[in-house]
Order: sequence, then structure tokens, then C-alpha cells
Amino acid sequence: MHLSGRIELTSGHFTSAGPKPRNEDCLAVRIPDDQLLPTKGIVACIADGVSAASAGKEAAEASVLGFVADYFETPESWEVKTSGQRVLTALNRWLFSQGQGFSTAEKGCVTTFTALVLKSRTAHIFHVGDSRLYRLRGGELEQVTRDHAARISADTCHLTRALGLTLSPRIDYHSLTLEEGDRFVLSTDGIHGFIPHPQLESLVRSGASSQAIADALGEAASASDDNRSCIVLEVGSLPDGDKDDIFRQLSALPFPPDLSPGQVIDDLRVEKILSASKNSQLYVVSDLADDGRPLILKAPSVSFSDNPSYLERFAMEEWIGLRTDNPHLAKAVRRKQRPRFLYCLMEQVNGITLGRWTENHPTPPVETVISLAGQITDGVRALHRKDTLHQDLKPDNIVLGEDGVLKIIDYGSCHVGGISEISTPFERHSALGTVDFSAPEYRLGTKPTTRSDLFSIATITYFLLTGGQHPYGPAWERASTTKDFLTLEYRPAAAINPMVPPWIDGVLRKALSMRPESRHDSMSEFIHNLRKPGPELLATAPLPLAKRNPLVFWKVAAAIGFTGWLLTWIALR
Repeated sequence: MHLSGRIELTSGHFTSAGPKPRNEDCLAVRIPDDQLLPTKGIVACIADGVSAASAGKEAAEASVLGFVADYFETPESWEVKTSGQRVLTALNRWLFSQGQGFSTAEKGCVTTFTALVLKSRTAHIFHVGDSRLYRLRGGELEQVTRDHAARISADTCHLTRALGLTLSPRIDYHSLTLEEGDRFVLSTDGIHGFIPHPQLESLVRSGASSQAIADALGEAASASDDNRSCIVLEVGSLPDGDKDDIFRQLSALPFPPDLSPGQVIDDLRVEKILSASKNSQLYVVSDLADDGRPLILKAPSVSFSDNPSYLERFAMEEWIGLRTDNPHLAKAVRRKQRPRFLYCLMEQVNGITLGRWTENHPTPPVETVISLAGQITDGVRALHRKDTLHQDLKPDNIVLGEDGVLKIIDYGSCHVGGISEISTPFERHSALGTVDFSAPEYRLGTKPTTRSDLFSIATITYFLLTGGQHPYGPAWERASTTKDFLTLEYRPAAAINPMVPPWIDGVLRKALSMRPESRHDSMSEFIHNLRKPGPELLATAPLPLAKRNPLVFWKVAAAIGFTGWLLTWIALR
């Protein structure tokens, strides 16, 4: 999959120890290769080791070099904010632990830190301390970051926040929309502390190159008694906003023709047609270049050949399948041979869908269903760790293999945080999951979260326990407003399957709440409660007979009523 996201810029930098015996500043700019550039962006960061600390220089170097290295090792599917915050949290813990050998935190590994990540058409900023980030736009220089320092006297400032100072510092994060021509300056206080703002603005606004501006800033602060460092970046161009160009990238390969058993494309022989819908066609194929290895070939529908949003989602399926590794997630397959057509190859999973399995097992053992729910949860949690929501979990998208292992086989509706940050000139359409199993927030137009996938898992669990029933019955499909959803009444699974313990209904009712914030805090809490109910769940009162088995209840009620009438009639005789 090729993603449009190339930013072109020029950069320059300056660093000097000044009158001090060593330079405790550190800075870096990294522009990754074309493969990572769209998903991870360009990173620039600067740090000023605290001079009062015994290892300020080491702290600055560790934070800058560690951030640049570790940020690009985080999953491409993660949002910039997620990647940056997790890397900085780990770096801070290491710096703080290194400083524990000193009598005070100030005598340990402490540094300021400011990072700028330019991705697609957005600038992401991470900041702690009193190093700074400026942006020049329209001839006006704006200080983007806020100093985390308290002035004690005219000559003395005390840092209130820094990396390595405390175990859990508050690190500022925010984002800005990029424009072509934007100029950014990252600097330590040896630069901005000695150049008046009007002069700083004049130097940055000049028509000189980025390197010449960086040198000029260093020279203007030559009277500084501190280390002085800066980075200057100027955005030349942003990802192409031409819809036609983006479309050509996505549709560079032709759609394959409708295939029949026996046909061969790219050394893939069609053995069987699995399905053909308005969205795609699925085939079982044999890889003739790999000893006939069986694979599943998914081909896009020609009905969407002029729809870039559909094409992007189709390409994403392979992208997700190649970057996830979990026994409950089907893997995509990348062959050495370059394809001549647009299609996606997945591993073949032998078995039956959970929809078909439920038809064959209308009243399965409760412990079997809990085991299956645990496998689904494990696979979905692996996606969530990649900052990916599945959004279309349903029995027909999950296959139970002949070895008893479940696999989620379809990623066509997934939302990937890191990819959603990449701007496109076309509108992305979020593919709504199957109504029966998707959370209410999809129909209400509110932002889905991991708890939306939890709702789907709980619905599938209920479906398996009750032989294909829905927890809110036929009224679920008709609901369309918040009021509609809030008036729906949960139907206990035990009312349909008497073998379901009451506490199972307690767990499912919570996970199936109409309000996302009322559901379980995590997938692990949900599955743990299903497997090992706590005392509060075990103490759940049994359902009244009217709800546990309405048919029996009314039969008994009718019998009692008739008996009472009969006795009264006899007495009156």
C-alpha cells in the first residue's frame, strides 16, 4: 500500500558550548525513508541538560537520541500522540531511575525537551521545560510552547517541569495545522534568552536559507553565557492535495476480472469461489510459485473502481494484516512476485464461521462460549494495541478452525489511528459495521472507542449463548435516536437458555450498556468477569420465573388461576 504523505522542507541547525567547558544541549532532525514518511512523519527535537544536574549532558543526549530512535520503532498504526507519549514516558522513567543515586533529583539526569513531528498536514508538539518552539507564519513569529519555569530573581529561573525531575511529569502535547511556507524554530534558552523578541522575529523572517538563519541566531546570541542551540525548519510543500493524483496512486493496478475455477493470475490458480458480493469477491487459490500453498484472494468490486475512499480501505486490509501478529487474527500474505492486479492475499483458515457454528450448536455449554469470547477478545486487544478499532465484529467475520482456534478474518471496516491522521483530498467514509452487532454510537454519529468493539464482543457472546438471539430483540434494528436506544430493555440470556447463570447476564448487561462510559473499563475486565465472577456477581439474585422462562410462568399462572376458579365454583355449589 502506498500512502500519500510526503512533506518537503529545508532545515538548518546551530549548536555551541559558548563559554562553558562542555555543551549540554542536544538536537536532532530525522527524515525517514519513503516507506515510513507518510505514517511516522519527520521528527525534530532539542534538549537542554540542566546545568545544576550531575548528568545534564547525558540526560539531554539520552532524551533526544532515544526519542528519535524509539519513536520510529513504534507501530505505524499508532497516532503520533500515542507514540510520542509512550516513548517519553519510558525515557522519563529511565532518567528518573538514573538520578536516584544522587541526594536530590536536581543532581541527577534532568533535561528540558521539545519535539516537533511533522506528519501529513499536521504539526505535533511535545514539550516540557523551558526550551522553546516558535512558528513564523504571515511574517509574525509566535511562541508555540509555554515555559515550565518560575523566575526566582532577575538572574535565576527554576524549572518546574523537566524530564527526569519526577517519576510522572506532565508533558504538554498539542497539534497545529500546517501551511506551506511555515517556518519553525526550536531553541534552547541560550538563544531565546539573549535575543530580544523583535530581533528574533526579524532574523527568522529574513529571506535567507534555513541554515543561514540558524547561523545568524547563533551569532546574535554570541554574548550568551550559556550553551546555545537551535533548529530551523521551513515547510516547502505538503502532501499533494490533488484528488486525481491521489486516486491514480490508489488505483495504479487494474482490478482483476471475474475469476472462475481453473483460471490463473500471477501464478495463483483459482480453486473455488467462496463468495461474491457488491463489495468484493473471495476465492480459494493455490500459489503455484510456493508448492501450491492454499490462500484466500480478495478482489475489489469493479462497482467501486472510481471510489478512492473504498480503494484506500481495501488497501488497508492488507496493511493491517501484515502488521498484526496474533493467533486469533488472520494474517495477510506478501509474495515476492509483484502483483499485476489489485487484490489482497490472506492465509487460509479451515473451519466454519461462528454464524454457521451457532446453527449447529443452538444451546452450547456456557464454558465453551466463554472460551470462544476469550479468543475473540484476545484478537481484538491485539488490534487495539496497534491503535486500531475493528468496527465490524460479527459471527460471519470470525472462523472457528478445525483446531479449535478462532480467527478474525476481515479488516474492511477498521479504523487505524495513525492512518486517519494522514490527510486526503477525498472524504473518508467510515464503513458502518453490521447493525445487529455494532454499538449504538455508530448510528448516533458519536466517536467510537475500544468500548464500541467491546459492545460487539458482548453481543456476539449473547448470540452464541442464545442460539442466535439479540440482547435487545427486534426493537434494536428500529432504534435510531438516543431516546430510542435508552428505552430498549435488555432481555436476559437466561430467559432463553436456562443454563446461563444469572451472573453472566450481569456481565453482559454492563458490557451492552447504551452509554459507552458505563461499560467495562477494559476488555480484560470483561473477560475476567466472565471467567471468574467476583462475590458481587455471584450474589446476583436469580431471575424471577416470569423472565427466566415466560412460557412456564404463564402456564403456572393459568393453572393456579383455573384451580382457584374451580375451588370457588365448587364451594358455591
